[in-house]
Amino acid sequence: MADPRHDDDFADLASFDDESSVISTRGLEAFGRKVTSTASHLIAARSDPSANPHYQRAMSEVQRQLQKPALQRSMLSMARTTPTDLVRSRLSTREIQSRALSYVPDELLHNIPDGDNSYSLFQGFQASFPDFTDEGKKHRRRVSRGRKLLDDGPTPDGSHESVHRLKKEKASMMHQLDMLGVRKNMASSEIREIDAKLENLAGMRSIILDRLANLEKDEALLEHDIVEVEGRLEEAQELAAEAESEAARTPTKSEDDASPERDAPGFMSQSVYEKLPSAGNTPSRRKPRSIRRKSMPILHEHFEPGTMIRSMRAHHDNITALDFDAPFGLMVSAAMDDSVRVWDLNAGRCIGVLEGHTASVRTLQVEDNFLATGSMDATIRLWDLSKAHYDPQGSQFGNKEEDDEDAIAFGNPDDQPVDPPVGSMADCPLFTLQAHLDEITALHFRGDVLVSGSADKTLRQWDLEKGRCVQTLDVMWAAAASSPSVSNDSGPWRQTNRPADASADFVGALQVFESALACGTADGMVRLWDLRSGQVHRSLVGHTGPVTCLQFDDVHLVTGSLDRSIRIWDLRTGSIYDAYAYDNPITSMMFDTRRIVCAAGEDVVKVYDKVEGRHWDCGPGAVEAETGEGNKTPAAIIERVRIRDGYMVEGRRDGVVGVWTC
Repeated sequence: MADPRHDDDFADLASFDDESSVISTRGLEAFGRKVTSTASHLIAARSDPSANPHYQRAMSEVQRQLQKPALQRSMLSMARTTPTDLVRSRLSTREIQSRALSYVPDELLHNIPDGDNSYSLFQGFQASFPDFTDEGKKHRRRVSRGRKLLDDGPTPDGSHESVHRLKKEKASMMHQLDMLGVRKNMASSEIREIDAKLENLAGMRSIILDRLANLEKDEALLEHDIVEVEGRLEEAQELAAEAESEAARTPTKSEDDASPERDAPGFMSQSVYEKLPSAGNTPSRRKPRSIRRKSMPILHEHFEPGTMIRSMRAHHDNITALDFDAPFGLMVSAAMDDSVRVWDLNAGRCIGVLEGHTASVRTLQVEDNFLATGSMDATIRLWDLSKAHYDPQGSQFGNKEEDDEDAIAFGNPDDQPVDPPVGSMADCPLFTLQAHLDEITALHFRGDVLVSGSADKTLRQWDLEKGRCVQTLDVMWAAAASSPSVSNDSGPWRQTNRPADASADFVGALQVFESALACGTADGMVRLWDLRSGQVHRSLVGHTGPVTCLQFDDVHLVTGSLDRSIRIWDLRTGSIYDAYAYDNPITSMMFDTRRIVCAAGEDVVKVYDKVEGRHWDCGPGAVEAETGEGNKTPAAIIERVRIRDGYMVEGRRDGVVGVWTC
């Protein structure tokens, strides 16, 4: 018989509809009562539980509830949810934050690091908290307005309320003053931390720079080994080819038996005659290896602009010309002491002296191991620097046995500079160009075309393949006969009445590109020539003194003159694009993609940064001005300057050559 006390045990199931969840409180209570009641009936001592209608009604109700989609989804999600997430889902965000902040493990409390800051983390947080939100900023503005109203208000009447209000205001202001002190000290601590980090970064940068320098040294050594292996490989290939040709010329035994008349005795038999080495069969000397580096150094790019890389005593007289092919590559310098020296900029050593000119060299150009020099003896000489008998590591110069002692002394970079072995550049001369009647003052070559300018007032175009002059341009005749358009649109060209400076070169500078030629002369004119017709295409008027240097690219032409000015011309229109001047005459100028550098009669190189539009000085004079070493002997005047990819070389009147980053 059913127990009447359990008839209403499932009264709450009506509220457990499809919208309720098993995770909710009411759902959990109803489901718990249901399971408890069912379990009590199952455990109770009855003969046949299935015959009990209450049991049947309870099981059917449980089955019906379990078939509901909402309950099935809830049970499935609860099975996939971890207990931690289940608890968090029933707690609010504020309660979770409160519980997380209210508990700190003992391990963290015992291992609190000691800091050198006089304020705690809580004080710093309290002092800087108002700045984190917009409410704090509004609060400060309201306080400021309140103070202003307080100041503008009536005078306190001495009542208790007025005194209490003023004390409260003072306490608030003192608290804010303390907070400002905390924030100020926090900012000071942050600055000190940043300074310490910068110092550490500077130390790390110095270490990495040293590592980069060592890597470039290893790279140079490896390139040296590669050149040695290439030389031995070429020599082995030549010996193998000579052995094959000798084997082909040597008669076999059957051929000797078939022609016994060849072995007839005589004063000198034909067979012996054939075995004598002839001029054509003489083994050729080892092919000179190229000393041009296969990889480009990048160390100078990471130095501060204006840093000196090295300084060398190149000559004992005024340097008249210098040029180099690439950063840390080959440099050639010439001076009034009638010497032309070749330098290895990577090692800072002289690798040889070029002999052949009978007077001082006034102009030169280095390009891909080839060198062209123009001298006061009215000749132009071409040189192949790859034929130098020079070991970059200083171990071999010509005959190893004879030059072993010199090689050891020359190979030590810490020793004082010594003269290279005699004859190290003996195989470098190619040919000599002779046609001018006076000294060579300017030259430039590109490809197989070389153009030279001389004090005989002529320009000559040379074919380097044939080694002869193919065209002569008379500057005076061209200037008088032609009427080119001028840049200032002032009418037809007229002969200038300015007398040429006697101390200046008539042809101060020139540059050639295919059939285009730019030439600057002592009358201040810059003439653009067409080598196909031999005529002046345009004349640029603007300088009031002799033009001493020029260089052009695709768009602009930059010229320097003794009138102390640098002018930048637009080749598309022939007009002046920009111009600036210095205090002394310009004697040398060159530009790269970013900078225009020039020598202007001072102990510094004048640098114009085209990107930033600023002027600054680079050189020994600038270093002395920064360090305050004015009591020492001042540096000599800089006469020549060259730059490539931020790597600058300058030559001075005392024969010293300086290498700088720019």
